[in-house]
Amino acid sequence: MSKVITSIDRQGDTVVVRLAGKIDMSRSPDFHKSMIELCNEKPGHMVLQLAAVSYLDSSGVGTLVEIARRVKSYSGKLTLMGPNARVRGVFEVTRLDRFFTIVDGEGEAPAP
Repeated sequence: MSKVITSIDRQGDTVVVRLAGKIDMSRSPDFHKSMIELCNEKPGHMVLQLAAVSYLDSSGVGTLVEIARRVKSYSGKLTLMGPNARVRGVFEVTRLDRFFTIVDGEGEAPAP
């Protein structure tokens, strides 16, 4: 498991991945590898809990974009949940908030 991933919970066809800390160039390779392994399981709905992520750089964003494309390729859904203002700002500045489904809290996650 990646240093960025703190837990993985499987609930039926949904996988909830809790992330924490910085997702930067030093951590992205392990994070990328772990996320590809999860994508290979083809969960119907992957939820990435970002509340404890303090920093996200371009390498982390690139990994998330690749994961989103992989999930979409097998008709799954990806939801980014609970990013703090700083992390959400990264998505807004890059206009990726239009590409990703981003929700504030657990009650807002779309059904699988």
